[in-house]
Amino acid sequence: QVQLVESGGGSVEAGGSLRLSCTASGYTFSRGCMAWFRQGSRKEEREAVATIESDGSTTYAVSVKGRFTISVDNSKTTLYLQMNNLTFEDTAMYYCAADPHPVHGLCVYNYRGQGTQVTVSS
Repeated sequence: QVQLVESGGGSVEAGGSLRLSCTASGYTFSRGCMAWFRQGSRKEEREAVATIESDGSTTYAVSVKGRFTISVDNSKTTLYLQMNNLTFEDTAMYYCAADPHPVHGLCVYNYRGQGTQVTVSS
């Protein structure tokens, strides 16, 4: 059973940085894809912030490109999201998600952690 546990959230002033971590058990990121999603307090649709596939390819939402970096550690069991130059609009609950067995290359992220809150004060 795949389990994902996020950490590293907190409160920070605008312009600051945070690094989120997501530790996986029951899954080694040598296959499939992982991602960071976020959902704001207004309950708008969950946004895919950044994705990474086992070949190392990454994608970023336009709103975070150039400020956020997604990466995986050498053991391939911990996913990171380095967030720099944070703004008030980045305030949200951040979730990591994984799809160990994408079908026809389509990642549906069927496993998700409980989330870690990021609050940015302006």
